[in-house]
Amino acid sequence: MADNEWKQPDAPPPPLFLGEKERDFVKQVNDELIERVIGQGIFYYPISMEHTNFHPMYGEAIEKTYLPPIRVYALVMWEGFVTETTNLGIDRRPSIVIRFQKRRLTEDQNLFVREGDFVKYGETFYEIVELNEPKQMFGQIQHKMTIEAKCIKARQGTFNGK
Repeated sequence: MADNEWKQPDAPPPPLFLGEKERDFVKQVNDELIERVIGQGIFYYPISMEHTNFHPMYGEAIEKTYLPPIRVYALVMWEGFVTETTNLGIDRRPSIVIRFQKRRLTEDQNLFVREGDFVKYGETFYEIVELNEPKQMFGQIQHKMTIEAKCIKARQGTFNGK
């Protein structure tokens, strides 16, 4: 009777159709679609962590130093204008949302998207003001698929792209 008794396995079985090969296949298809078919390119200007003089207590910097631009293919969505009312009047600035493929950036280009970095889309510079990682691959929480960056047009004189 001991042979028919159920025993708890030491480790759970591997997930069906959701392993590393499938994740690599999804990455390969997304790379090809985004770069060769859709082809929306931007220039990404990351902050130089080594050359920027950050305040030791607050972690902020008045003058930031940027690394040379990196060409990145992503999905860019125009959101229209963001209108804010301040003490100085009404402020209208265009806004875009950029969807980066996370593995393409981190593994292939060694690039990490941060708030405060700048991007150039067309002839306009935008500042990244909000980040989100809305999609999981196959519902697995440890495998995020995209990085979504909300960007607003940089004010004239804030960033010159040099």
